[in-house]
Amino acid sequence: MRNTFVKELLHEAQDRRDFFVISGDAGLGVFDEFSQNSKDRFMNGGIAEQNTISLAAGMAMTGMKVCVYNIIPFLLYRTYEQVRNDICYQELPVILAGIGAGLSYAPAGMTHYSIEDLALTRSLPNLEVLSPADPQEAKACARYALECKNPIYIRLGKTGEPNLHPNSELQITEPLILKEGEDLTILFHGSIGEEVLKASQELSENQIEVQVISLPQVQPLNTDSLLAQIPPSQKILVVEEHQKTSGLGASLAQKVIQEKLDIDLEFLSIQDEFVHHIRDHSGMRQHYGIDAQGIKAAVLKIREEEIAFKR
Repeated sequence: MRNTFVKELLHEAQDRRDFFVISGDAGLGVFDEFSQNSKDRFMNGGIAEQNTISLAAGMAMTGMKVCVYNIIPFLLYRTYEQVRNDICYQELPVILAGIGAGLSYAPAGMTHYSIEDLALTRSLPNLEVLSPADPQEAKACARYALECKNPIYIRLGKTGEPNLHPNSELQITEPLILKEGEDLTILFHGSIGEEVLKASQELSENQIEVQVISLPQVQPLNTDSLLAQIPPSQKILVVEEHQKTSGLGASLAQKVIQEKLDIDLEFLSIQDEFVHHIRDHSGMRQHYGIDAQGIKAAVLKIREEEIAFKR
């Protein structure tokens, strides 16, 4: 997904003299050709993350369209003050391209995971947030980010995610239906989508048809469009590779309360705890119950509870 995003971004920006990339000593392979052919539009900022964000803000103030590319904890966690004061406060259209969404850097350890990033972005007014599910959504995100007039953060997976959509002609600010179903809606964002689709296919074998919706734009939430896609009184299961109390599910729950919406929500995500387990990416998903089998089990439990309630 990350490689697809970068290639699309560079392709779309190839004739833009205002476009500039700053890498935080990451992604050098995917930027090799661009850095050689466009030396005046690329810089490796090294391990000086706070300075890099401030530099990007200064360049944006002169009219440049700057993309800062780094691993998410170094792009957003270490630089929160600079992102807040220099970019978001001044409403500068900088692209923050974050690599390693969720647990995709497993087993590198908790310093490289990003399961709290949406907690930070929720606190930053003016910041748009995209969380693509597959390479096709990543392409659409790249095109959208280049034209976005606001600060924008894109959280990208890095583990060879499969295509979930047939093409990239997607309206990235809208909920995207991947599968129709009448029994329950699974709402997700990011690369966990491959697990969601696998679970939904196995559920179909049990005569349970779930609707699967990807929500690539998690900030701001397009609640009206989302509700238009969900039948009245149908339960929503929010699945995400993020901490439970600060992710998409929490944002949606807040909207439900504030706007008094008639939505029944369940969450399936990572508990609010530091990660001490050492496994590969699929093993970490299995540990936290957000793999296909965990999602399937959660849906079956919800269905059993609904049947018991009706009795």
